[in-house]
Amino acid sequence: MSESDQAPPFDNPRLVVKKVQAKLQQEGDGAVVRRGIGRTDLKNLDPFLMLDEFSVTPPAGFPDHPHRGFETVTYMLEGGITHQDFAGHKGTIGPGDVQWMTAGRGIIHSEMPAGGETSKGLQLWINLSSKDKMIEPSYQELLREDIERVEKDGVDVRIIAGESMGIQSPVYTRTPAMFLDFTLKPRAQMHQSIPESWNSFVYILEGEGVFGIPNSSPVAAHHVLVLGPGDGLSVWNRSSKALRYVLIAGQPLNEPVVQYGPFVMNTQAEIDRTIEDYHYSKNGFEMAKYWRSQ
Repeated sequence: MSESDQAPPFDNPRLVVKKVQAKLQQEGDGAVVRRGIGRTDLKNLDPFLMLDEFSVTPPAGFPDHPHRGFETVTYMLEGGITHQDFAGHKGTIGPGDVQWMTAGRGIIHSEMPAGGETSKGLQLWINLSSKDKMIEPSYQELLREDIERVEKDGVDVRIIAGESMGIQSPVYTRTPAMFLDFTLKPRAQMHQSIPESWNSFVYILEGEGVFGIPNSSPVAAHHVLVLGPGDGLSVWNRSSKALRYVLIAGQPLNEPVVQYGPFVMNTQAEIDRTIEDYHYSKNGFEMAKYWRSQ
């Protein structure tokens, strides 16, 4: 059956309700990012706070900086990033590897390119519910070979979190979430179920694709596509080149978001306390007084 003959298998397909081009900006110390979420025209998409596609060439990087109240997911596309924090955790993630960091009550860390090459990847910030914001920090790290991968009918999917093609990722998502990396060969199509109560979006890494319904206009790389309600997303690659995109979805927290840079809480009073904790090295930031990355 050809792509034009096959109707989307969803009773209520998700459609693109907003399209945002990720624009280049400076971040960290000389790094360049394309920010898709966390900017004026797309402040956040509950539970997601930020999405950056980053490119870092030494000596640029993300030197010592704090976080509180959310999770960061770093997915490497090229090169590597060496991470170290004030609790003594240190490691390097390379192409295809994932670090899922729960900052919780507080962490100070650095993220710097490994070796002398340019490092590229995605970083996603996922909010934590009020009951989880002050938990102890923790990490989940997945090497490329540990991430389940399925290939079928011209579709290749890497299942970082959630489920696709009957395969479930082992990653524990404290805020329930899905993170799937799809590559569609020319003329391929994909139909992915998404829990109906979740918010979802696509970020296109390479190529161009048709999203939602067969007669919608193709969208090119470096765009965030916010999806409306429904039970799943259909995608068609009608071009002569591969289409690569990530599909990210999560259960909304429906809580107030008060953000001050790398601190995300529920009230201004909690932000004020966080700034005080960081300044005076207390309540999770005790090591801040002494620690510097090497």
